[in-house]
Amino acid sequence: MVAVRSHEADQLLARPAAHVFLYLFHGQDAGLVSERARAVVEKAVDDPRDPFQLLRLGGDDLAADPLRLADEANTIGLFGGRRAVWIEAQGKTFVPALEPLFAAPPEAATVVISAGALKPDSALRKLCEREKRALAVACAQDGPAEIEALVEREAARAGFRIAPDARALLGSLLGEDRLSTRGEIEKLLLYARGAPEIGVEHVEAVVADASSLLLDHAVDGAFRGDYAALDAGARRLFAQGGDVNQLLGAALRHALGLRRARLDRDAGGGHGGGFGGARERERQLDAWSAERLARAVEILAEAVRRARLEPRLAEAAGLRALWSVAAAARAGRREPGPGGRCGAPRRGGARRGRRVRRRRKRRVKFLRRPHYGHAQEKGGEINALPVRRAP
Repeated sequence: MVAVRSHEADQLLARPAAHVFLYLFHGQDAGLVSERARAVVEKAVDDPRDPFQLLRLGGDDLAADPLRLADEANTIGLFGGRRAVWIEAQGKTFVPALEPLFAAPPEAATVVISAGALKPDSALRKLCEREKRALAVACAQDGPAEIEALVEREAARAGFRIAPDARALLGSLLGEDRLSTRGEIEKLLLYARGAPEIGVEHVEAVVADASSLLLDHAVDGAFRGDYAALDAGARRLFAQGGDVNQLLGAALRHALGLRRARLDRDAGGGHGGGFGGARERERQLDAWSAERLARAVEILAEAVRRARLEPRLAEAAGLRALWSVAAAARAGRREPGPGGRCGAPRRGGARRGRRVRRRRKRRVKFLRRPHYGHAQEKGGEINALPVRRAP
């Protein structure tokens, strides 16, 4: 079983094994899937622009003609050399086209498959994970740590130094798609040319649709219970001329979409309209119940109404509502879920619970036992000693 996790992929692809001839890249990050597939293709052939060296096929074409892939992979070029076949998975399955390749692997060809998010029981994914001469590489969306490492690496390659707060801001704003992230980094490096160091002002000035990204940063912080992220996102948004009504509107739309997705999940209909695609949205769906989301919608709707009626107090009312949402998110992590658990179990929680129950049991047993004062005889008289109480 050759399945590669996303964080292990770069190291393995830098030095690919000689016996591997087929690569499957799948995941939610289409940009990362395309980037890794292109990197393998560029290593496999001398000139990817040469149509005799690189052939691109669609998965539906192979589904209609399964034997075509074997013919193309075993075709010898006019001038010799290696060939590569890049397949873009589409709606139809083309697993029958891959089985002859594993039975008789090509000698001078590399096959690369790029696909979207595949379930663990997908026929294509199971086949590539089972075969020893194939690699199935998951391409998960970059988190803040991966984004900061990518920014640091690209800035050092271009001869720039980047401030820690600017790097952290980029890590929190980018990451939905690797190609768009690289585009924003390249634009930032071009804009900051001549500056001794890349700072927060460069990031806020050049990142595409920065206000929208800051909105998402603040709203996600509220529904994650992260007061620092909420405060930082709101402060930067207001510094750039953003409006609290815009922030409240985004939070209200987010709450409504999240509640709709949660209701669909509770009804057994998946994640609901594709709303829960990103890892951040998945975590929020796990943390919030439909009832608490309904209450969050009421709080935000009331804040929108007050902000419109009293513009002078709009910013205070909006921030208070968002802080209430953040407090509810934190409280929700301590509430028992459907299985009776309060989110992630604490270490040693079961042991502490057993100790508490034993202490309570001993205390109840001691109190129920009849206590008679110990007596001692002294000078012909009985003097009762005081009764010891339970601790």
